[in-house]
Amino acid sequence: MSTVNRKSLILNEIKLAYNLSSDRKFADFLGIAPTTLSSWHKRDTFDYDLLYSKCVGINAEFLLSGTGNVIKEIDDNTVTTRYILRTDTSRELQTIPLYDLNAAASLVALFEGHQNIIDYISIPNLPKSDGAIYVSGDSMYPLLKAGDIAIYKKIYDMSEGIRFGEMHIVSAIIDGDLSTVVKFVKKSDKGEDWILLVSQNPHHASRDIHMSKIKAIAIVKASIRLNSMM
Repeated sequence: MSTVNRKSLILNEIKLAYNLSSDRKFADFLGIAPTTLSSWHKRDTFDYDLLYSKCVGINAEFLLSGTGNVIKEIDDNTVTTRYILRTDTSRELQTIPLYDLNAAASLVALFEGHQNIIDYISIPNLPKSDGAIYVSGDSMYPLLKAGDIAIYKKIYDMSEGIRFGEMHIVSAIIDGDLSTVVKFVKKSDKGEDWILLVSQNPHHASRDIHMSKIKAIAIVKASIRLNSMM
C-alpha cells in the first residue's frame, strides 16, 4: 500500500470489507459524526482504539500497517471463518454503557459527551448499539414500562437513519421545552419534513413533530425488563 494517504486508504478498505456503501454509513457504523470521518481522510489519520473496538473481527496488523487481510481469519480445528459484518449484524459480545438520562437531561447531552454512566450491559449477539437508558412513563406500555431499559443506536442523518414503524428515542422541542420520549416513529400526513410520534398505550395521543424540532434521535435495538429488584 502506498505511503501517500495510507491511513485514508486503510479507512476505505475497512469500509468496503464491512459492506458499507457510503462514508455516512461508515461514520454511523463507527458511532462518529460524518465530519469526523471526513477530517480523518483529510489529515490522513484515525483513532486506532475506536476502529479496533467498533470493527469486530478486524485484523490488527492491517489496521496498523495496511498489510494483510482486512478481516482476521480464525482457524478452529481446520475450519476457517471469515468475519464480514454489516451495519446491523449481531456481535458476539459488546459492552454497552447504561446512562443516567435524568442527569444528562436529554439525548443531546449524551451525544455531546456529557455522560453519567451508571453501569455496563453485555448481551451476546446483540446488534451494534451505542448506549442504554432507563424508560420512564407508560406511553409504550405494555411493550415497555417505567424502569425497563431501552438499548439504542444513534442516528446522525434523519433522512437515512430513521426506520419508520420502529421504536425510537427522540429528544425534541415539544411545547417550548426539550423533551425526551420513547415512541414509534411513523410518516406524517403533513409531509416529508414531519414525523408522527405514536404511543403503544392508547391513552396517549399521537403527535406530529416537525423535523427541525428534533435535536437528537436514536433507534431502539433491544429492551430489558426487570421483573423484580430482589
